[in-house]
Parts: sequence; C-alpha cells; structure tokens
Amino acid sequence: MPGTRFPFSIRAGAALTALVLGLSVPGGMAETPPDASLADLIAAQETECEFPMASIYSSEAFEEAYTYAGDDLGATWTKEKTAFRVWAPTAEAVTVNLYASGTEGENDLLESIPMISDVNGTWTAEKEGDLNGVYYTYTAEVEGRVNETIDPYARTAGVNGKRGMVLNLDGTDPEGWETDGNPNAGLSYNDAIIYELHVRDLSTHDSAGILNAGKFLGLTETGTTTPGGVPTGLDHIRELGVTHVHLLPVYDFGSVDESRLDEAQFNWGYDPVNYNVPEGSYATDPYNGEVRVAEMKKMVKALHDSGLSVVMDVVYNHVYDAGAFSLNRLVPGYFSRVSREGVYSNGSGCSNDTASERSMVRKFIVDSVNYWVDEYHIDGFRFDLVGLLDTETVNEIVETVHQNHPDVIFYGEGWQMNTALTKPGVLLAVQGNSPRTPGFAYFNDGLRNALRGTGSRGYASGAGGQDIAVRQGMMGLNGWCTTPAQTVNYASCHDNNTLMDCITLATPKASRAERIRMNNLAAAVYFTAQGIPFLQAGEEMLRTKENPDGTLNENSYNAPDEVNSLKWDTLEADEYRQVYEYYRGLIAFRKAHAALRLTNAEDVRAGLSSVKGLPANVLAFQLEGGVNGEASEGIFILFNPTEKPQEIALPEGVWDVCVNGEQAGTEALETVQGTVCAAPISATVLVKR
Repeated sequence: MPGTRFPFSIRAGAALTALVLGLSVPGGMAETPPDASLADLIAAQETECEFPMASIYSSEAFEEAYTYAGDDLGATWTKEKTAFRVWAPTAEAVTVNLYASGTEGENDLLESIPMISDVNGTWTAEKEGDLNGVYYTYTAEVEGRVNETIDPYARTAGVNGKRGMVLNLDGTDPEGWETDGNPNAGLSYNDAIIYELHVRDLSTHDSAGILNAGKFLGLTETGTTTPGGVPTGLDHIRELGVTHVHLLPVYDFGSVDESRLDEAQFNWGYDPVNYNVPEGSYATDPYNGEVRVAEMKKMVKALHDSGLSVVMDVVYNHVYDAGAFSLNRLVPGYFSRVSREGVYSNGSGCSNDTASERSMVRKFIVDSVNYWVDEYHIDGFRFDLVGLLDTETVNEIVETVHQNHPDVIFYGEGWQMNTALTKPGVLLAVQGNSPRTPGFAYFNDGLRNALRGTGSRGYASGAGGQDIAVRQGMMGLNGWCTTPAQTVNYASCHDNNTLMDCITLATPKASRAERIRMNNLAAAVYFTAQGIPFLQAGEEMLRTKENPDGTLNENSYNAPDEVNSLKWDTLEADEYRQVYEYYRGLIAFRKAHAALRLTNAEDVRAGLSSVKGLPANVLAFQLEGGVNGEASEGIFILFNPTEKPQEIALPEGVWDVCVNGEQAGTEALETVQGTVCAAPISATVLVKR
C-alpha cells in the first residue's frame, strides 16, 4: 500500500560501520574496527536512533565494498555438480535448501547446505552430482530475522514462483534452436512495425480455433481459422505484415494464481515476482519448471520462423510485493527506493520504486535483459515506466546487449514521475533526457493524444487545434525528441480505451461508417509519420473492450477473457475485413517506401516539408524522392479530417494514388495530376511517377 513503512532497520554502530567498510569475514562481521574518519562520516549521516539500512546502501563506501562483478550469480549447473552464488552482504549466515518439488509448503526438503561467505558480499556453495530438476531456495539470517526466498537469479521455478529450479537450459532448446535468430536482423529502429499482444488475448475466444488457448503454445499454431475460414492467430499476424510482436509481460508475475488455473483469471502481468523466469500460467504445466522454459522457447522459435521478431515487455521499475521480493528478502530494502523516513517511494503508483541507481540493482537489471537475449533470443524490449530508471542503467543495458546483438531494439514509457532517488545527481530516462539515451526510443504520447483526443475528439475525429502536434509527429521531431529513431508513434495500446472505443465515446452523433473512417485516418497518420509505428493487437479489426453491462472498459488489466480476447469472428463481416485490409495496405506501403523511415533529423529537414495554405484542419506533407534510398520520385501525404471533400493542389508531375479513404496498398488506385480530391475524413497518399 502507498506509504508502507520499511520494516528493516538497525542501530548505528560497529557492525554497520564494518559492513560499509567491507571488512567482512564468515558470518558477515569484521575482525578489526574501522578507521575513525569513516566512522565519524557515517555517524554524521545519521542520528543516534534507529534508521533504515537503506540509507547506507547507496553510499560510496558500501558500493565499493559490495559490488560484485562476476557472471556466476544463481545456480550454475553441470552434470557433475551445481555451484550456487548469492549476493547477501548484510546476512550473518546463508543456506541453500534443496527440495524435491517446486510447491511451497510441501514437506520435501532434501538437504540444507551452509554457504560460505565470499567476495563482495556473496555467499557460495557446491553440491556434487546431477541436480537437474531439483528445486531450491536460500535462507538468510539478517539482524535476527530468518528469511527464506527464491533465488533472484533463478532461471525457472515451481508453481507460483516460490522455489527456484536447477536446470540444464540446453535441454530445453527446441529443434533448430542453435541456428535460430532475429528474422529481421539488419533493420533499423525505424524499419520496425510493432504489434502489441497479450498471450491470452490471442487465443481464448471461441472463434480463434486455437488448441492451446491462453498458452505460449497458442502462438506456435498455424493454419488456425474462424468457423468461416478466416485466418486467426499467428497466421493473421504474419499476413498483416508487421515486423515485431510485442508481448505483454511473459516473465513470472504475481497476480494470477498458477495453482488455480481451472478458475477464470486474467491480468496484464505488470507485477513482477521473478524477472528471469517465464510465467507459469502460460505453460501447460506450471508445477514443472522445465516446461515453462521449453514452451516459451518454442513460441519464440515459431514467431521467428514466421518472420516475426519478438519484443518482451519488462517491468523493472517496481515489483509485485516489495517485502516479499527475493532480493529484498536477502538484503532488506536494497532493491527499492526508501526515503530517510523509511517509506517506500511510490512514483510507480505500485507502492515501490526500483533503486536502479544502486550498483547491484543496476547489475541485476542489466544481467536480466542480457539473459533474455542470450537464452531466449529476444529481439527487443519495451520498458514499463522507464522514467523511473536512471539513464546510466538504460545506457548500460543498450550497450551491453548491442555488443553481441546489434539488432535488438529498446523503447519505453518516458513519463515524468516523482520518485525518491537515493543518490544525488541521478538523471532519469524520461522523454526530455532522450539525447542522453541515444539507443532508446520513447512513446510519443503527444501524437497519440492529438490523434484520438483525451476524453474528447482528437484530430482524426475532427477536433481543431491539433495541427502543431500532428505536424511534429509527422516530422518525428518535437520538444523532447530530436531524432525520429527515438519516437514510437501510436494511437492505442493496452492502456486506456482502444482506438475505436475512444472514437465511439468522443463522437456520440457520428455514424458507424464515419467512425471507421476516423479510425483509418488515425492509422494512416502514424503509419506515414517519421518514427516507429506501433499498434495494439486488434486495432486492425476495430477492437472494442465492452463490459457485460455495455460500457467500454478503459483499464482492462484484470477484466475477463470475454472483455479482453480478440474477437476473430468479426473478421467474417465485410466492414471488419476491409479495415484489416486497409491496415495491411498501410503497412505494405510503409515497407515499400524508404522515405517514410528516415533515421535522423538532418534527413527529415532535408527531405520532408509541410505544405502551407491549406483549408483549416487539412494537413499535407511532401517527401522528396531519393532521400534515404527512396525509389520513387516523391510522396505526397494528405489528411482531411473535415466532413467535406477537399480539392488540393498537387506539385508538378503525375501522381499515383495508393491510399485513400477506402483502400491502401502499393498499387495505384487512380492516377491524377494538378489536383486531388480528398474525401471527407480520410487520408490520401500519392506517389510521383
């Protein structure tokens, strides 16, 4: 709950001073007292009464003593033995507990092994023999408390993520995994077209025709159709033409009880429990830690085989339960930002913010991202509330991943939020700091709000006063974004109402046909804008999230499948199928024209211009031929959100209309010169011959 008081505190004295100095021996205490100057410094930082240990964690002395740089944290398996290493610098003793099962509460302890205090606050133990499939936890004794927890670096787990599992990861690889890779390697950020999808949403509707409903394996099935024969699932996404499938959280999250999967449960999953473990509710057997790993890899392989790169939605900015989170159980309060008053920082709105500025938190996040890339062949990451993470951490993530995987893309929510930083001078990864995170892109909420409105009409539904925001969005440049490689352009995502629901709510007097045209106009804007286009799954088939009482759900994070599932059978109706084909045509057009995918501000300013002297609310843009390798002689883009047709003068030459209010694609729908008539509430895109 907001304002939760941090429970762990100690009294300033010799033990704390020794910890800060790093004069540790087995048992976590010091043999010799610290020098007086550092003792005086520590005393000056705090009062004589109790204070949170967290106030020392960010000190230079603590980090110098207790930053571990090795790559062997967790359980390292071989057939001959397994080595365990855990970071717990404040612990007085640590044991590793071996279990026969992964179910918490089962009385199946095999052995508890005392661990030995080692360098930089780590503890180690080894166990001879083949432990593949054996479950384990750590128990840490910290200031009189005995805390048992899963390993923060656990690679898989039993049901509900309470016990880690020693695993031969190579044994979980699907056939052909050794040659698997990013099918879109070599593309720039601006070449990506991102499709945001929840695993359950894809397959749980009756009309999906998918056997493994709600599971990782549902995304491996091909040849699935509606009762009327319309392609669904993986085939639908592949035919749409997107390059990247962005999966809402697929790590182990806490809001779904994996032991009760026979009951109706749903959550988006923005509540991390184990960052390096696949979610068990998406596996066919959540009790067996091997199954969730193997099935997630099969899903990634199937997407790659279909030409689709995989983006993972990650939530390093907070955890499901700070007090129960593994790293905070081992080193109380270390992972989270805690004020000097002992209260968790709550910029995330989830009662705890991650202290990414601390060295071992940063290492944990960097290691985690690199692990998903190396072990699961993940091709991109979307960071939830990345504005709560610091720029140094973000840059280290990008730099380390790109050393071996230069095609991995990174983007996230760079919103400005209040958080209690534990160090001075920390810069956060917000939109305004985009020049300081050059390999990281941010969602463009300015263009989103301009297109769909915020509780009222937007540009696509006829609102005035949005010209500047749309122009900036089309340029891929605005107040915070100085390069189109860092702006993710969209009209809807899982948050808030769907695009069609936004339009419906804002236009109570509009006809159904008019609303569909508004939907298509919004899509045409962000698909022709400079930057990275992104769409919510189902937007291409007029997705709505309707509650049983007929209201529209704007925050469906825990709504049932009936609300969240993709209604595939709607595609059997002409109006839905036409919208799908329109989106498919926009995507094909974008892919065919390099001028829509400029990667730097210089090319934008040289090759893209806004047309002046047009009627109110009508916008037009001209792209020069040849820029960025564009094969055509030029492109003319025209948006008419008004309820009247608009006759607009064209530059000299003969122009093929490839996009209008009804159709989109790479082929000419008609050929014009001199002028073009833009239909009401429509986009018109022309290519010069």
